[in-house]
Amino acid sequence: MNDLYIYYQVREENAPALQAGVTALQARLRARHGVGAQLKRRPETKDGLQTWMEIYTACAAGFDASLADAVHEAGIPALTAGARHTEVFMDLMPCA
Repeated sequence: MNDLYIYYQVREENAPALQAGVTALQARLRARHGVGAQLKRRPETKDGLQTWMEIYTACAAGFDASLADAVHEAGIPALTAGARHTEVFMDLMPCA
């Protein structure tokens, strides 16, 4: 299983609507896929933009496609400034 780290920017005036949308989206994804989900942002705002990060843990194969569909259905892209960037990480197994 992998963890997804998705970061993007949002205009300050869109932040309340985006927070509500992402919070609802993550609740649905938790219920449907059993993933862990977090929403974070950098503390500073620069030029009216905030940087946000969604984190999804313990994602099964194919979750990224389900996430992309859910993001578009929720209208999230209309509230972000620019592209969403995804980084994928996996756990390292300790040596025996």
